[in-house]
Amino acid sequence: MNNLTDNQMKRAILILLSGVLIIFLPCRSGAQTTSKGEMPQYLFPSFVKCDVLMKSGQVNTPVMNFNLVSGKMVFLSNNNYYDMTNPEAVDTVYLNGSKFIPSGKSFYEVLISGPVSLFVHHKGMLSPPGKPVGYGGTSQVASVTYISSIELSGMQVNLTLPADYTVTTDNIYWIREGEKWSDFSNEKQFLAIFPDKAAQLKAFIKKNKLKFDKYPDLIDLMKYMGTL
Repeated sequence: MNNLTDNQMKRAILILLSGVLIIFLPCRSGAQTTSKGEMPQYLFPSFVKCDVLMKSGQVNTPVMNFNLVSGKMVFLSNNNYYDMTNPEAVDTVYLNGSKFIPSGKSFYEVLISGPVSLFVHHKGMLSPPGKPVGYGGTSQVASVTYISSIELSGMQVNLTLPADYTVTTDNIYWIREGEKWSDFSNEKQFLAIFPDKAAQLKAFIKKNKLKFDKYPDLIDLMKYMGTL
């Protein structure tokens, strides 16, 4: 951090200090805008009332959303954001017309449920603003040294993000067949899961111009795979 300007140093200190406070305090909610606005770290445009079915059979109805960056379900209560801390006690979350099941500390959205099920693990990366690096360009890597304190500790990523931060998604898809789980993010990885059916699946993908970043296309592909 020896090459930081005075303004950059002040900004880093301010963020670090605020991060310490956030660890011990609930997150005060700010403006709730669309997922492309002030809070792009969330999967859905707004927090909505949902049904949380617990493994005990109890059903809770909090106001929730899913944080792409932290991988946690977040609920809104008394104008504060709270991470769900007991996903292992949850059976299913029914949120905004979608169905989620817990996996470790995070949740997977169910796209197809059956003998061969399809899930998507929504993942996002928080990118800091680019620091000028000459010739009018910017570099996120160069910026990390002085604004890296917006980390995943505490509940910092539940707050309204600075305007110059962005969230990029890099989803991972999972197939469950019996007790076997396999992940993929592109065509090659998908075909490797079903080597005996790879030729037919590849032909179907090409014929229908399926895209691996579109849920309807993957659902159609899985349905076709089930007929083979």
